[in-house]
Order: sequence, then C-alpha cells, then structure tokens
Amino acid sequence: MGAGTWRGCSLTWREAVEPVRMDRVAVVAPTDRLADVLVAVAEAGATQLERVAPGASLEEAETAAVRHDAVCALVGWSPHSEVGPLRDRLAPLGGAVAHLSPPRGIDPPTLVDTSGPTGAIQPLVDTYATVPYADLNPVLFAGPVYVVMFGMMFGDVGHGALLAAGGLLLMTGRPRALARFAHLAPFVVAAGLAAMLFGLAYGEAFGPTHLVPTLWISPLDHPTTLLAVGIAVGASLLAVAYGIGSVNRWREGGAARAFVETSGLAGAFLYLGLGLLALGWYRHLAVVLGIGGLLAASGITFGFLGCYAHAGRVVPAVIELFDSVLRMGTNTVSFARLAAFGLTHAALEQVVWSGTDGLWHRGAAFWVAAVVLFVIGNAMAFALEGLVAGIQALRLEYYELFSRIFVSEGRPFRPWRSRAANVPSSSLPSVPLGTLELPKEAPCSPG
Repeated sequence: MGAGTWRGCSLTWREAVEPVRMDRVAVVAPTDRLADVLVAVAEAGATQLERVAPGASLEEAETAAVRHDAVCALVGWSPHSEVGPLRDRLAPLGGAVAHLSPPRGIDPPTLVDTSGPTGAIQPLVDTYATVPYADLNPVLFAGPVYVVMFGMMFGDVGHGALLAAGGLLLMTGRPRALARFAHLAPFVVAAGLAAMLFGLAYGEAFGPTHLVPTLWISPLDHPTTLLAVGIAVGASLLAVAYGIGSVNRWREGGAARAFVETSGLAGAFLYLGLGLLALGWYRHLAVVLGIGGLLAASGITFGFLGCYAHAGRVVPAVIELFDSVLRMGTNTVSFARLAAFGLTHAALEQVVWSGTDGLWHRGAAFWVAAVVLFVIGNAMAFALEGLVAGIQALRLEYYELFSRIFVSEGRPFRPWRSRAANVPSSSLPSVPLGTLELPKEAPCSPG
C-alpha cells in the first residue's frame, strides 16, 4: 500500500499534503507464541516488517525474526494511529509493540491517505514518483493545474460536455471494462468542465458554430495573445513549483539546503529576479529593475554554492548553474504549447465545421453527407485532441513542475500480509514482556 486508501472518510488540508505519520516499531513475542502473533499482525495489515517481503509466507517471517533469550522480535514501520490498536490486538496473544528511535539517514516509508476527495487525483502524483516521507504531497496543486492546462488545450463546450458525461457514466461503474477506473471519474468530470469553461472563453461548441458566445477571444483570430497568455500561465505555475520545492528542500535538509539548491530558494530567487528584470526593462521601472537584479544575484550566488557543493570543482559548478538557468527559460517557453494545442484543436474544428457548412448549403441531397462529416469529424477531433491534450498536460506537469518539486523518490509503505493471514489466531493467555532490548542475534527458528 504505497499510496492507497487508509482508514478515515475526510481529510484536512494538512493530512492531504503530508504523508501519514509513521512510527518505528518492534513486534515482540515469546518464541513459542510467535506464529500466532505474526498471524495477528498479518490480519491487521498495518505493519511493514523489515527483511520480510509484503507477501512472504508465515514461515519466512518467522525465520526473519531475531531472538533474545526466549523472546523474538521483528522491526518495522507502522502508521502512528495503528500502533495502539495493534498493541491491543497482540496483548491477548502474549505479544507487544515497542517504539524504537528511527535510525539516522533512513526515512520511513510513505503512506498517502487517499480516503478523501484527493483520492481521484493521487494517481497523477504516484505515476511520477512516490512522495518522499519528508516532502509535501503536491496533490492539491497537481490536480487543479492538470485540469486547467487540459481545459486550455481542449477548450470546446460540446467536447467538454461529452467528456464530463463520460466521467459521470464512469461513476456508475459502466462500461464494466472500465469499472476499475471509477475512482478517477471526478477527475474526468473536472477536466470536462474545464474544457467547457475554456470553450465559452473561446466561443467554441463543436467548432465555431456560434452556439455559444465568445467571452474572451477566438483562438484563431488572436493566436499571439493566446501564446503570451500560455507562457504567462506557465511562468506563474513554475513560480509556485519553486515555492513548493523550496519547502521540500527545507523539510529534507533544513535552511542550508533550501537556500543553495537550484530547485529550492536559490532557484526561486533567480527565477523571480529574472522575471522582475524583464518586467522592469519592459515597463522602464528602475525600482523593479533593482529588486530583480538583487534577487537574481542572490539566486546565482546561492545556486553556485550549491552546485559547487555537489561538483566539488568550479568549472562543473558553473556548467551546472548555467544549465539550470537555461532550463528556466526553455521550461517557461515550453508552456506555449498550452496555446499551440488549443489553436490546433480550434483549427481542426474549423475545418470540420467549414466542410459541414459547405455541404449543407449545397442542397438537401448533401444534408446526410454534412451530418456524417460533422459527426465523424468531431469524433476524430475529440479522440485525437483529447489524447494529445491529456499527454501534453501530463508532460508539462511532470517535466516542468514536478522536476522542481521532487529531487528524490520515497519508498512506498507495503504492510506485510501473509498468505496465512486468514488463519484464525488462537486465544492465548497474556505474557507480560516488559521493556526489552533487542540486539540483532540469531534468527528464531520456526516455532
């Protein structure tokens, strides 16, 4: 269960953005009661045991235990909220759960609570990486951003309505072949609604049919404006990604790491500084130029220190820093595809509508052909552009944004659930164990 549903029905924003708190524990049992205790642990399904695979047999788990006199123990991780219930479950069997100090340099496994509304969005993050235990989970950022980017590239009221209707149908578990994706239905509905909103902004409903008003601009009439807006949206999203990345670097290694990492405050200062320099130059604002220059210089200085710490030499550090600056520009310009694919979608629909309109006005003999062209053309545009917009939004999210939020990957929480977990535990008298030190000695023999 790396990122799966945990107990609970609602989440606070903090529970949604932070992995579930983990405790380092030792499961302790008398040697002759070890099998029963392990069966109870497997039935609880709330403890990841070290040196024991998630699906290992009961005998393999017994072999992995360490022995001290007449007591056996296995070390692992368990969600903080589950330690108490597990302790209560093991006590009648003579077992106990002892808290241990986490070892230095080893992060706990990550469990993300998906019992709330973020459950439909979490797969978007999990596909990229398992959130490191120290990091913030960007799920509340990733979901809305993906939906907005998709809508901007797939802006059409008619096509968006079809997508939203498909999502609502998916909620019912139909078609059965796609029933296993029903939990993603809210995400699909949201993407369809975003496409409808941008369709209203563009005045597109199955193409330029004039079924809806143009609330903002027609993409094909104002391509330059749309490109500029796409880049501006991208710059804003990158700034937020640098902010989240800075928080994660701070949580991973403290203020020192946050300030010198190019995915942390060093990169944030440099990116913001370059943006203010561009704004100050364009608007002829001396104060803005000064602030931008100061921030950019700070970012370059801190970033060089970080690159030098990684490389250990000046020249590689300079090259690494130059590459980071270059990627800032290319990644920003990359968001022009938000407009480019929106223009492509509008162009395809215009071709279909122009052909349909031309056939319709040639007389009743061509009306059937016009309807067929309209239906088939829109179906092809829907399928092609839906696929392209979905992939491109994913690409922008992963390569431009997540690459700054994450610099490493966590390890998923995988509780041990033996194949013998359905074997009932026998009711045995409680054996008081007290506080035990558990040196790693010879493994317990199956008992």
